[in-house]
Amino acid sequence: MAKFDDSEFPRKVDRNMYPRPEYRYPNAKIGVTWKDSASDFPKPHMAPEGAPNVLLVLLDDVGFGWPSAFGGLVRMPTAERLAGSGLKYNQFHTTALCSPTRACLLTGRNHHAAHSGVIGELATGYPGYDGIIPKSCATVAELLSQNGYATGWWGKNHNVPDNQTSEAGPFDNWPTRMGFDHFYGFIGGETDQFYPALYRGTEAVNPPAKPEEGYQLTRDLANDCIAWMRRQKSIAPNRPMFVYFSPGATHAPHQPPLDWRGKNKGRFDMGYDKYREETWKRQLEMGVIPKGSALTPRPKEIPAWDDHTEEQKRFMIRQAENYADFLEHTDYEVGRVVSAIEEMGELANTLVIYIIGDNGASAEGSLCGTLNEMMVLNGVEPQVEQIIGRIDEIGLPGTTPHYAVGWAWAGDTPFQWTKQVASHFGGTRNGTIISWPARIKDTGKVRSQFHHAIDIAPTILEVVGIAEPAIVNGVPQRPIDGVSMAYTFSAKDAGAPTRHYTQYFEMFGNRALYHDGWIACARHGRLPWRNTGSVDFAKDKWELYHIEDDFSEGRDLAAQFPEKLRELQDLFFAEAAKNNVLPLDDR
Repeated sequence: MAKFDDSEFPRKVDRNMYPRPEYRYPNAKIGVTWKDSASDFPKPHMAPEGAPNVLLVLLDDVGFGWPSAFGGLVRMPTAERLAGSGLKYNQFHTTALCSPTRACLLTGRNHHAAHSGVIGELATGYPGYDGIIPKSCATVAELLSQNGYATGWWGKNHNVPDNQTSEAGPFDNWPTRMGFDHFYGFIGGETDQFYPALYRGTEAVNPPAKPEEGYQLTRDLANDCIAWMRRQKSIAPNRPMFVYFSPGATHAPHQPPLDWRGKNKGRFDMGYDKYREETWKRQLEMGVIPKGSALTPRPKEIPAWDDHTEEQKRFMIRQAENYADFLEHTDYEVGRVVSAIEEMGELANTLVIYIIGDNGASAEGSLCGTLNEMMVLNGVEPQVEQIIGRIDEIGLPGTTPHYAVGWAWAGDTPFQWTKQVASHFGGTRNGTIISWPARIKDTGKVRSQFHHAIDIAPTILEVVGIAEPAIVNGVPQRPIDGVSMAYTFSAKDAGAPTRHYTQYFEMFGNRALYHDGWIACARHGRLPWRNTGSVDFAKDKWELYHIEDDFSEGRDLAAQFPEKLRELQDLFFAEAAKNNVLPLDDR
């Protein structure tokens, strides 16, 4: 990991083994009675001096082209505020799917190395795919907890093995056994926003209110998080907090609170083709994508907006409006958490990491969208003519809506493809913001170094001042794969070369290898909105892009540089072997 100058940041505390050895009372004197004895009481574990609070926010299924902070039409003032007091990262990457990204984020290891190559529901008996994060990949929360932090997790946990998600346990892979003092949220890929399947710790609990009384899950999570933070700081004001706020929004079902419905009426009438063009222009004007970045063309598998009937367009417009209501409300609740930290006088020394999506926008809603996403996930293609009469119900309790594929592609502007497609940036590129007012002074700027979700844990360790451990709870640790992003915080290093030189990507056989400014990639077979089938890997077509001067992967150079393509293909298999990616599996 990179190292801060000692003059500006605290030195790393070299605590190589957790838990620490039993206290031996070196200053005690044991006599016959207390009169000829001296005590030496063990001191509590303390965080390094000056260590900041950490607020890690992870949204779900938000593409690069939705948030206003990155040129989109969805108004996200909290993201804009934090960007104004911090930095925007326009080359931050995820894995193209939720559980794998979250494993990377929490452990600092590649997703297959953390046994999370796919979601737990699709786990198989291979090391990279069993869905059981090994104890050799301790979470950043475990390390912070054993270094004096209060730790809490709110929202989605999609990293519990699928057969261990009930109150019967076992609970080894639940938050409260992985370094978190407090957990309030749901276990699995998604839950209903009005009637969620909630857990507090490991105990199932009922929502505290009903939708007609104002209940909605993200609102509830923010309330609980704020109450916990206030308790922590009122009881132990000098103890730093690690807050992981991961609400599950805006994964389907797209369900904004009842009092947030309709705020985006008429704002998406242009349709998804025009939305991409307008967003791309704003991104260029804002400088969140470099000058000359191409707007990549629509894949032939996605119909043009003008190919739809007027009835279909009306249905799809309402889907986008409903989704925007949902995302805007989510940003508002993140803002409430940030404001609560500010009201406690803690915001200046809080490292806020706001990752706007755990993968690209989701194309899992079919080509026309749906009121019942489970139909689509089970292979049933909805027909607009069958559900257009329920258009005003979109997003209400009792519906589980998801927008059409075209909106997912639009939400990933200016990139190709969507969630699940790890070969292309539409699946893996997510706008990210880092704010730390006490330390980051070059505010409101864009950083363009190439980084990945595995870089978050080492970044937190560096700014806190903790060295990477060798042993945690008796288990030798797999080395952290990520690199700290902290070198990008200062103005003098704004344009420094990235320290993340090589990164593989793989999901359902979609794969890519980034190395030193180049990326080779192969989109594999099955489309994200089709949930069955397997395709011959030998038929995959590889592409090559030089992203140092082709930000959006708009110019395929495979035919021009076959030697470079072969080099990166070979490097992909070297990384695959090292990280448990093999066997490739698209089922």
